[in-house]
Amino acid sequence: MSYITRTLRNLRKIGFKEYWHQLNYIGDTKAGTLVGVDKFGNKYFENAEELPLRTRWVDYAKHDFDPSQIEPLWHSWISYAIDTPPNKDPIAITNRSWASPKHIPSLTFGPGAFRTYNTTKPKVKAWEPVAAPRQ
Repeated sequence: MSYITRTLRNLRKIGFKEYWHQLNYIGDTKAGTLVGVDKFGNKYFENAEELPLRTRWVDYAKHDFDPSQIEPLWHSWISYAIDTPPNKDPIAITNRSWASPKHIPSLTFGPGAFRTYNTTKPKVKAWEPVAAPRQ
């Protein structure tokens, strides 16, 4: 939870509508500069006045967000692996024909997740009761 002075300062900077949006989506209020927008519509912000490792954040385009919706270069920027944002890096701006044009979601915990199955017979067989039919 943040201090009341920081929260009120952010309310004054970003306005009530964005303040309410941030409370519902990220659970905290932050004021910063818009660094860029990726092809999925996610907005990336930065504020050097925040606490260390909390200076960069993403505002997802969809409410049902998944961290795999961040592009790889933006992911490296938001996790502090690189310092220049991908929209200002000349190498990152080049055409990447190998990149997928649509989002491939992470299916780790969803219904499409990979699950192994066993092909060997179990060593212990469960007991199944046999009852005589009723008359």
